[in-house]
Amino acid sequence: MNQRTGIFVGSFDPFTVGHDSVVTRALPLFDRLVIGVVGDHVSKPNLTPAEERMTAIKAIYKDEPRIEVRTYYGLAVELAREVGAQFIVKGVRSAKDFEYERDQADINRQLSGVETLLLYAEPQLSAVSSSMVRELSHFGVDVGPFLPKRNM
Repeated sequence: MNQRTGIFVGSFDPFTVGHDSVVTRALPLFDRLVIGVVGDHVSKPNLTPAEERMTAIKAIYKDEPRIEVRTYYGLAVELAREVGAQFIVKGVRSAKDFEYERDQADINRQLSGVETLLLYAEPQLSAVSSSMVRELSHFGVDVGPFLPKRNM
C-alpha cells in the first residue's frame, strides 16, 4: 500500500503558530508530512539561513515520526515528486491568500498532477504572519505568543 504523503512548503522565517496550526490539522490526513523549507533564496536576501530555520522546525516536531523537515530549492512540485507526495498543503488566511493559492494550485496541477489542499486559518490566527512577527521582533516586541511553544 502506498503511503499518503503531503508536503507543506514555505520560507517559514520564522515558523509561527499559524504554520504549526496547519501542520497539526493536516497531519491526521497523511501517513507522512514533509515540511519543505525554502532554501537560501536570491529574491529574499535577508532570509534567515535555511539550516537555522530547518533546525528550529525539527525541534518542534522531534517527537513526531511522521513529520520530515528538509530544505528544497526550486518548485514545490519538484519536491513533491522527489518525496512521492500526492498533495501540497497550504494555509489560507484571507481572500487575497486564497486567490494567490488558487492560481498556484492550478499551475501545480497542470505541471505535475499534484493536488493542493487549502486549510483555512483558525480565526484567532488569521492575522499572524512571518513578516508581522519579524517586524514586531525588529521593534523589540516579545514575539513568543506568535511562535509554537515547543520552539521556545
